Amino acid sequence: MKKSSILAIGALALILSCSKENPNEISEPSTNLSGTQKVLSVSEINKHIEGELKQNGDMNWTTSPAVVLWSAVMNGNGILSVGYGNKGESFSNKRSVKLNDARENIYTIVQSIEGVSKSSSIVSADEILNVTELKITKLETIEALQKASHIRYLEPIGYGAYLQEKEPNQQKSAGCNRNNESINSADYRVISPNARLPWNFDIHKIPQAWNYSTGAGITVGLIDTGISASQNLLGGGFNDGASNGRTVERLGTYIDSANDQCGHGTSMAGALAAPRNDDAMPVGAAYNCNLVAYRATEDVVLDDYDERKGVSNALKALGNRSDVKIISMSIGYPWSIGVVKDAVKYAYRKGKMIVAAGGTSTRYTNWVGVIFPANMSETVAVTGIRNNKYEECNICHYGRKIDFTIVMEKADSDRHIPVIGFNTGTQSYVGGSSVATATTAGIAALVWARNPSMTRSQVLDKLKKSGEFYPNRNRTFGYGNINALKAVK
Repeated sequence: MKKSSILAIGALALILSCSKENPNEISEPSTNLSGTQKVLSVSEINKHIEGELKQNGDMNWTTSPAVVLWSAVMNGNGILSVGYGNKGESFSNKRSVKLNDARENIYTIVQSIEGVSKSSSIVSADEILNVTELKITKLETIEALQKASHIRYLEPIGYGAYLQEKEPNQQKSAGCNRNNESINSADYRVISPNARLPWNFDIHKIPQAWNYSTGAGITVGLIDTGISASQNLLGGGFNDGASNGRTVERLGTYIDSANDQCGHGTSMAGALAAPRNDDAMPVGAAYNCNLVAYRATEDVVLDDYDERKGVSNALKALGNRSDVKIISMSIGYPWSIGVVKDAVKYAYRKGKMIVAAGGTSTRYTNWVGVIFPANMSETVAVTGIRNNKYEECNICHYGRKIDFTIVMEKADSDRHIPVIGFNTGTQSYVGGSSVATATTAGIAALVWARNPSMTRSQVLDKLKKSGEFYPNRNRTFGYGNINALKAVK
């Protein structure tokens, strides 16, 4: 089962006992007549999740009632993600004896209660992050692990049903679009050598910034749904026209092929790095940067085990590459995912600038605010606005965690940004915080290429100083619209 946009509302049922003083409080586990605890329904679990989100702005599975966590694990492929160590020990280049002992204690608990061998219970034991995934079946295992020492988090890494209740008809393709679209002539202007400049690039002074930098020499990592094998401009035609001497790589950490099957990643790659040539196609913000595109997820919503592990593994891989300076992530989830959070911290410690989407969703779910991982202090959070003066787009998320905004929607027509399409010779429109994020990553590449010896902090400072609100920070829009020309100068 997959997808919704970004949230759903469950209903309370019989096994959850709620107090009148606190409707989100859950009593001690109830049992059926045989004395065996029943697995809570998806609606019961989701009721607890919604209460956590509304009260705390995040979901803490570790401190949730054991029956809720256990039931979520049982409704999520039976896989429990366990982050071990002390607070802040997200990863280790070389594990200490204390960390190894903490992990072995987890295995001992699971073996003794589940009655299985160590090897049969382990789904994954990460070599970099201090996290392991285990197959469990018993409530008692959760209760014992909640009492164990040196546990950072316990999470049902395969549970994604929260986003599947409210809008079941939208499960399969969140953010996906492989269609060829006709582009309105008012949404671009032609520049040499016969490329199309998206209408919002002039607002952010990107063409003027190209007089100083085109992103040459900078490598950007893109974690998304991959790039299409059918789009030549992201393959053999990546070096063409004014775009030359650069490289593109298509890699994968999600299940099977590295090739995009959704269309979202292809659109993001186009907005970020599409070549400037004579094919009459939309150009990217950093048309001379190198690109490393990972297919790490099926679509934009990280709601199953393979997507969460795929994104985590892509972050680690890009973190380990000395040539990668920037990571663009137009994907996310309403609450924190431990294995992804740990990987973000790992890539950040490696010096990467991680640009993340603030969130794009429907009227049912935009109350959640800035989504994960854009809500982390280690990321640069970006959202989209309309071309009226700081008018919110209909489906974008906003809040105090936002750092920058990009204009991506026309107020008079609701049309978005033209980008190269899924297949060679095609084009499409893309909007939301997704395209705002990819565009910002492209601008950051322009700045870093202009100042190759700068650190991440120095490049980010350049972006901040180019923001319309700088030196102030707006509670909703952060530093506001980026002026690419000012940033590179």
